[in-house]
Amino acid sequence: MMKSIMCEQPNRFIMNDVEEPTLKEGEALIRIRRIGICGTDFHAFKGRQPFFSYPRILGHELAGEIVNIQAEKSNFAINDQVAIIPYLECGTCIACRNGKTNCCTELKVLGVHTDGGMQEYITVPVTHLMKTNDITLDQAATVECFSIGAHAVRRAEISKEEFALVIGAGPIGLGVMKFAKLAGAKVIALDMNEKRLEFCKKWADADFIVNASDNPVEEIKQITGGQFPTVVFDVTGSANSMNNAYKYVAHSGRLVYVGLVQADVSFPDPEFHKREMTLLSSRNATREDFEYVSQMIQAGHIDTDAYITSRTPFEEIIEKFETFMSPESNTIKAMITL
Repeated sequence: MMKSIMCEQPNRFIMNDVEEPTLKEGEALIRIRRIGICGTDFHAFKGRQPFFSYPRILGHELAGEIVNIQAEKSNFAINDQVAIIPYLECGTCIACRNGKTNCCTELKVLGVHTDGGMQEYITVPVTHLMKTNDITLDQAATVECFSIGAHAVRRAEISKEEFALVIGAGPIGLGVMKFAKLAGAKVIALDMNEKRLEFCKKWADADFIVNASDNPVEEIKQITGGQFPTVVFDVTGSANSMNNAYKYVAHSGRLVYVGLVQADVSFPDPEFHKREMTLLSSRNATREDFEYVSQMIQAGHIDTDAYITSRTPFEEIIEKFETFMSPESNTIKAMITL
């Protein structure tokens, strides 16, 4: 038997004793050691996550160790430390055939569409594992979160020295800033939380910080010499922010929606057309992004110690989960330890 934590319905977790999963051909049995908590988990807990149903075992930012493996052809071995790529694609749809497994038409994400990693053991196809023997368990559990930002930046095709505005300084937004900087952009961070903005400057090396409460359009216009940023990322998950993000985009620029909101998004067509603006969404990530993030962590470009602001034992997570959502907690990345 093993312990699992299930989100039975909005605002309610329960801990269960359940049977350990049974291995199938092509799978590995993973002992979960770290679980990162992200906005998706908070939205699911609060009943605000699109494409979601209850009951569900949450958890998709996962690191662990292989305890058993049943795959004829595999580069993995028992005791290998791994990060889990939680996006289970069909492999045959038009997106998969074009290498865009991250937006498969039948996509099932662990912890969202199917049960995830808030349990002591989980079985995962070996195709969705990445060795992380060269980094720590804490670092391995951040790879998925950072890969979302790395994928968004890759989608944007950033050029060196162009201005990149990142709206929203949450965990994903911070990752977008970091990878935009690594791509050579001049990064502007926009948020309403002054402490978080200072963290953007220190941790993500943002070139400029702008408080959204202080006439941000005019300030960003001045920063960019009247031209506005040529790429804007909205990472807020706020319909109001997403509806207004076009205002910051330079003529000929790109707007990338990274955040997901359960609402319609709209803006004036004349404003869209006069800019000849390119509109992009960025969903999940691919193995290429995971491997790049792991390399950047190994190279020392990402300070995971400062990024992870709390570590909570698995047995205490039900009691403490809601505290991570409080602005007063100043939580950036909460990590569950097993």
